[in-house]
Amino acid sequence: MSEKKMTSSRRHHLKSLMLQIAVNWIEKEKQEIAASKQTYMAENCPPPALSGDQATLMETCKKLHALIDKLDEERYDLEIKVGKADKEIDDLKIKVVDLAGVKKPALKKVRMSADAMLKALLGSKHTVNLDLRANLKQVKKEVKEEPAEAVGDWRKNIEDKADRKKMFEAS
Repeated sequence: MSEKKMTSSRRHHLKSLMLQIAVNWIEKEKQEIAASKQTYMAENCPPPALSGDQATLMETCKKLHALIDKLDEERYDLEIKVGKADKEIDDLKIKVVDLAGVKKPALKKVRMSADAMLKALLGSKHTVNLDLRANLKQVKKEVKEEPAEAVGDWRKNIEDKADRKKMFEAS
């Protein structure tokens, strides 16, 4: 079976049909909701009996006010429960993000001088010019021209090496 691409006119026709069906469903739902409201009101709220004297009307008003107060309390309780549930959902979403972690991009290797690193860390206001090489120990290399006849004397060579060792230890 080869799948053929749908033409744009066919696609638009199908979209319009789907939208018409959805509109019909929404209208039916609205009618069902209105009917369920009417049945609920008929069951729970009988039509008021307005015939009678003022005392019965006052009694009916008191009953209605009591029912309204009770419903307001229930609504308030439900609003608090919904608020708590929403807050808990938000907390759980934050926990999910924390547990999943945020993926950090791979760092690139950048060659920087020590001055540039300090400037980046301390900010542009603090200008620190450190010559890190100035603190290194300077070793002066002494080149001694030894005559050919002195090379044979091994005791003198040992003394020269000891002098070099002292020079490194002193600096």
